[in-house]
Amino acid sequence: MIKVLFVCLGNICRSPMAEAIFRDLVKKEGLEDQIMIDSAGTGNWHIGNPPHEGTQSILTKKGIDFSGIRARQIGEEDLRMFDYIIAMDVENMEDLKRLAGYNKAGFVGRLLDFVPDSDIADVPDPYYTGNFTEVYELIQKGCRHLLEAIKKEQGI
Repeated sequence: MIKVLFVCLGNICRSPMAEAIFRDLVKKEGLEDQIMIDSAGTGNWHIGNPPHEGTQSILTKKGIDFSGIRARQIGEEDLRMFDYIIAMDVENMEDLKRLAGYNKAGFVGRLLDFVPDSDIADVPDPYYTGNFTEVYELIQKGCRHLLEAIKKEQGI
């Protein structure tokens, strides 16, 4: 089982959106028995909360299921358990590096690093910008490229 974890700051906007989008893509490819998907935040402010209303709204509009997704904080065990830990921005990457320390972690990278020739490196936080549509489009593109990379790397 290949394990993918999406990470943002509070786990209510970007990473749960990525989790839902990636689950949808994986399901459409018939790979749900081969790829496990989750999300977490580097902060603990929203633990147990559902995704932000803006995330819920855009996912509902796009017909993507987000049921069962609740905010949680990343822990050291996640670094050992997940094969791919996908951060939304450079700040999340720095937090993950601090958390990992010298411990072994799976692949840690930013989502938009998988998009060839992307002019944008970080997925902006819609909690502050309010632009959930732009964030959806960036995450959708990043998730498509991430899935292709995983399929190629894992031979599935």
